[in-house]
Amino acid sequence: MNQKIIISGIGTDTGKTVVSAILCKALKADYWKPIQAGDLENTDSHKVHRWSPETTIYPEAYRLSEPMSPHAAAAIDSILIEESQLQIPKTDNNLIIELAGGLMVPMREDYLNIDWVASTGLPVILVSNYYLGSINHTLLSLNALKNSNIPLLGIIFNGDKNPSTFEVIMKWSNAKCLLEIEKEEEINEEIVNKYAKQLTI
Repeated sequence: MNQKIIISGIGTDTGKTVVSAILCKALKADYWKPIQAGDLENTDSHKVHRWSPETTIYPEAYRLSEPMSPHAAAAIDSILIEESQLQIPKTDNNLIIELAGGLMVPMREDYLNIDWVASTGLPVILVSNYYLGSINHTLLSLNALKNSNIPLLGIIFNGDKNPSTFEVIMKWSNAKCLLEIEKEEEINEEIVNKYAKQLTI
């Protein structure tokens, strides 16, 4: 049975797109980002294609001009994001779905990312970091998933390692660590290949 997996982060710029490319490479999966907000000339879909050229990329349901929370970016573009337009692509392959932002980011004023995730019934991989405050943000995100009965496949850590932070998150979450990505000077296909071989899922 093919896997469909949603990638969420504990905040902004956690490394969800790098993680998505690694998973696409490791699982020979397709890729879909439902909402792209800003950077339309260098979208996350463009990046995944560069880093994993063999990956099939599905077009975004919404392409918003401003790099903001989807609800705010959509308002600027005079667009209302509708659940009916967020139809998961049909594919016989594995599929990686990357959220725009974290779980509690609003798609509209009355509809959060986590509401859509819960409606899909799909499992989540959470991307975490080691910045000051990341323990709190990670455990809160995990608690939100649990409260919404959303299955968690595990956590992927991205950035300079901090053993103390790692140990605390692992202790309090009882989650599986699928991969640790170290800070890299440049992300390219070679780097993505390296981590795809280390992934445990």
